[in-house]
Amino acid sequence: MTKPVESYNAFLNTPLSEADPEVAQIIEHEKYRQFAELELIASENFTSQAVMEANGSALTNKYSEGLPGARYYGGNEYVDQLERLCQERALSAFKLDSNEWGVNVQPYSGSTANFAALTALLKPFDRLMGLDLPSGGHLTHGYQTDKKKISSSSIYFQSMPYRVDMETGIIDYDRLEENAQLFRPQLLICGASAYPRDWDYARMRKVADNHSAYLLCDMAHISGLVAAGEQESPFKYCDIVTTTTHKTLRGPRAGLIFYRKREGEDKKESLEARVNQAVFPSCQGGPHNNTIAGIAVALKQANTQEFVEYAKQVRANTQALAKKLTSYNYRLSSGGSENHLVLWDLKPLGLTGSKIEKVCELVNITLNKNSVCGDKSAVTPGGVRIGTAALTSRGFKEEDFERIGELLHRTVEISLEVQSQCGSKLLKDFMAVAAKSDKIAELQKEIEAFATSFPMPGFDSTNLKKPQH
Repeated sequence: MTKPVESYNAFLNTPLSEADPEVAQIIEHEKYRQFAELELIASENFTSQAVMEANGSALTNKYSEGLPGARYYGGNEYVDQLERLCQERALSAFKLDSNEWGVNVQPYSGSTANFAALTALLKPFDRLMGLDLPSGGHLTHGYQTDKKKISSSSIYFQSMPYRVDMETGIIDYDRLEENAQLFRPQLLICGASAYPRDWDYARMRKVADNHSAYLLCDMAHISGLVAAGEQESPFKYCDIVTTTTHKTLRGPRAGLIFYRKREGEDKKESLEARVNQAVFPSCQGGPHNNTIAGIAVALKQANTQEFVEYAKQVRANTQALAKKLTSYNYRLSSGGSENHLVLWDLKPLGLTGSKIEKVCELVNITLNKNSVCGDKSAVTPGGVRIGTAALTSRGFKEEDFERIGELLHRTVEISLEVQSQCGSKLLKDFMAVAAKSDKIAELQKEIEAFATSFPMPGFDSTNLKKPQH
């Protein structure tokens, strides 16, 4: 017997709390974690309720391989409207002329956007130069070690990194130019995942032009600051600009590829045609239309005065945090910051980033271990990366980040005590001692009370319940 239509529809229209209480509870627990912890991961942010609603919409049901007006499936009238709107808003948010720039809004993430861009620009075994991972670069910019090619960008292309100056922490542009003269790259990549300074795009454009190379900027971390005019714009100098949409831009998790248009170019050989072909069908299938809807909403929000004020506050908060940490004589890479993050070098303290990351997690601070100048391993790096965007979205101001600097200082002092008691270099032994620390338990309660005194963007935090472990 077949089930009645009413019963079948009821099954498909049951709310999550009833259909799958286990998953619903995990989501509620994650909401409380976000509410009760100090979120300092530089690549994360808290998006808006409107973005979440768009991202969780019925658009998730639709397949739409291809481009607006040229789909491989029917029924895409409204999806076409949405994607065109998203493209228009992307250009508007970054103050771009549609006669000079276009954008593909379909990439699933920043990493897929980067590989699609490389696919569009290069042939297999062509040469590229990107910032080395220990200097703050990203895996997708050609990272490899002596023993292994780590990223697909180093597997399919020849890669030579450039680095920061070991003393200043600033990109060594002179050495970059010297090495480019020897390596003769077809592509030069600017952009980073842990670099606290702005970029000299004009200098990099000059280096690229000396070798008839393309210049690509991965502005994933700073795109929100670029949109708000708080960082130099790479669009003045670059051929391709990629970005994620969820970091300082404060949208859902996805990617964008902007490409420069040139008057009189062969359409089949244009960057537009090559980028669109690289995204689909070369590197991915049907776009996630629900995510594109969320991107469109976020881009509209990014084109407001409220967003400009947020971006200004992000930078002010970063500088307040950097000043507080340096007041304790801690060493920051490059001596400070011009954007949304600081890179904290722990090597002078004899601590690893891995240990501080774990202790911070015990006291309700979320950040991540990160390579700093001189590191030989990304697994046990000598520093941590701290970002201010997420807590700025929660309403934190300079004085709040000064307090966060003091809380981080106390966490380090406790960590040094734990390490002296441990008598072992192993992380598991260190954590076994840390788990028994009364000081860590006390600090965790203080930080939870501090964090929960601020509101949460995107969802109601008033009725959240603390998970019982």
